[in-house]
Amino acid sequence: MNPSDSSPRKIGFIGLGIMGAPMAAHLVAAGHELFVHTRSKVPQVIADTAAVRCDNALDVARRADVVFVMVPDTPDVQAVLFGAAGVAEGLSPGKVVVDMSSISPIATKEFAARIRALGCDYLDAPVSGGEVGANNATLSIMVGGEPAVFERVRPLFELMGRNITLVGGNGDGQTAKVANQIIVALNIEAVSEALLFAARAGADPARVRQALMGGFASSKILEVHGERMVKRSFDPGFRIELHQKDLNLALASARTLGVSLPNTATAQELFNACVAHGGRAWDHSAMVRALEKLANFEIGQTPPAQA
Repeated sequence: MNPSDSSPRKIGFIGLGIMGAPMAAHLVAAGHELFVHTRSKVPQVIADTAAVRCDNALDVARRADVVFVMVPDTPDVQAVLFGAAGVAEGLSPGKVVVDMSSISPIATKEFAARIRALGCDYLDAPVSGGEVGANNATLSIMVGGEPAVFERVRPLFELMGRNITLVGGNGDGQTAKVANQIIVALNIEAVSEALLFAARAGADPARVRQALMGGFASSKILEVHGERMVKRSFDPGFRIELHQKDLNLALASARTLGVSLPNTATAQELFNACVAHGGRAWDHSAMVRALEKLANFEIGQTPPAQA
């Protein structure tokens, strides 16, 4: 197969959630033959296409040459790949498995070795960019695996994202994603503190955000999640419980490595506080709500008169 070949391929996609559904839709829209499996109802964006629904992951792997997996956590990937009627049972030599979930780098290396032992190739390719990036095919994709395999799959990645980087070997893509989630969480915390401070001091948080967007403090988090905080729009997006999972990976790996991540731990505690108030499924920008509880003040409220 020519690495730059963009001719139609037989592609499998397992996991059609908030992120997976639009990602799969881009593949079928490009003319590829798509075989899908999901635990829940097939989303309309896929049901309206020529994608073929399969009864299990085994059937997907048997019918596709490249199998993408996009599920929530490490145990889910393990079940999809190696459980009953899993991907491994349907593979034949020469096929490629691409895990785009965000999971443990250590487990990823084990999964890759088991798939390679079957005569197949494996890429870990977690993504960043959230629902907006998935819908607009602008995801950042961090890839771990062999360069030749990466080049074979690159044309498919280009249908789902823009910033596509081969980071290193298997597991390195997942390590990059954990690092990404640390940065995102700490930026959400910083934007939350800044806008809460501004609002409590009596400034219009929307105008403060607008002013900051033109300076060195500008960021995608300030642009997208700052707007969510001001408008009180916390429908996911990217759920807090999923970001908690990613920070658990960061903190557990840090303990193994003997690295201290104090601010990552603080961000996790703020997410924990949100969950305690029923926010497991809130967008992760709702971290600001935990800080608002501590301040007994919400962005958007009129601040009390100063003494």
